[in-house]
Amino acid sequence: MPGNIFGHSFRITTWGESHGKAVGVVIDGVPAGLELSDTDIQKELDRRRPGQSEVSTPRSESDTVEILSGVFEGMTTGCPISMLVWNRNANPGAYDYLRDIPRPGHADLFYQKKYGIRDHRGGGRSSGRETIGRVAAGAVAKKLLSHYGIEVFAHVTELGGVKAGNVTFTDIRENVEKNPVRCADLQAAERMLEQVRRARGEGDSIGGIVEIIATGVPAGIGEPVFGKLDADIAAALMSIGAVKGVEIGAGFECARMKGSQMNDAFVMEDGHPVPETNNAGGIIGGLSTGLPLICRIAVKPTPSISKVQRSVSLAGMRETDIEVRGRHDPTIPPRMVPVAESMVALVLADQMIRGGRINPESFLK
Repeated sequence: MPGNIFGHSFRITTWGESHGKAVGVVIDGVPAGLELSDTDIQKELDRRRPGQSEVSTPRSESDTVEILSGVFEGMTTGCPISMLVWNRNANPGAYDYLRDIPRPGHADLFYQKKYGIRDHRGGGRSSGRETIGRVAAGAVAKKLLSHYGIEVFAHVTELGGVKAGNVTFTDIRENVEKNPVRCADLQAAERMLEQVRRARGEGDSIGGIVEIIATGVPAGIGEPVFGKLDADIAAALMSIGAVKGVEIGAGFECARMKGSQMNDAFVMEDGHPVPETNNAGGIIGGLSTGLPLICRIAVKPTPSISKVQRSVSLAGMRETDIEVRGRHDPTIPPRMVPVAESMVALVLADQMIRGGRINPESFLK
């Protein structure tokens, strides 16, 4: 199965299935001499861990990371970093009734059509649990980027039709982890939570929008024309399951604007020309502008719902009803926050190395 590798100079390979023995990631391209510990990885994995609140699946997993290689005496060695997380609370038998019935909204049927075989246990490779490897790798990318003053953070701006009001970067940094829906507008967060409770009570689910911001990115990051920064970010975010749309800066709103409204005029600041506004979302011509990178993703409702849906029995090749049982998130965006941050961080780390902005020898003492 190709397609499990992401990146160029900073490259990751994720592996494992939702109800298999373990999941993990191998990272290649991390410079030697970077201080790295289990704690750096664990704090990010804890943010995406299931069972933390009423807006996530009740599956109970500690998601404790084990670094198997590439780190010695607290320092990266320049060799591949391999990390593993055991599936401690897997329950594969709970999915036996789905062996021959593909779930609507899931990739079950299409894995079967492509490979002639599929892991029906919770979606196997197509499960959201695959993102553990992304978040573990993203933690390394974030640690690397922090040495260059780059920070990546995200927040939920819409959930179940409830939209957050205007918030500042400070609001996002201070408020997101204070509520289970990870919304920086605390009043909107309460209304979002009510929508989650309502959907769960109805046996349904809701979707929403997550905004990702990167600050401190220097101007000129990107590799035109087919390695554009925004192209890589779009590919990275669209590779996350449940993401159905990506926009950068003004995004789709730019289709309703005039050029005089959309263009970011230039002004002088501290003796240097800079864009006065940021409709471009920090990227023009595939290159970073030096302003904050701003992008948003549309996340669909969780496809696993307890409402009765129509499907087919592949064993009897007949139509049938299906009611998905098990432990599922009533909404995905809150747990998507650390995953989306990780994918943007991975792109930035890769682009910084490819563009010569990170010296592989800079961490060696």
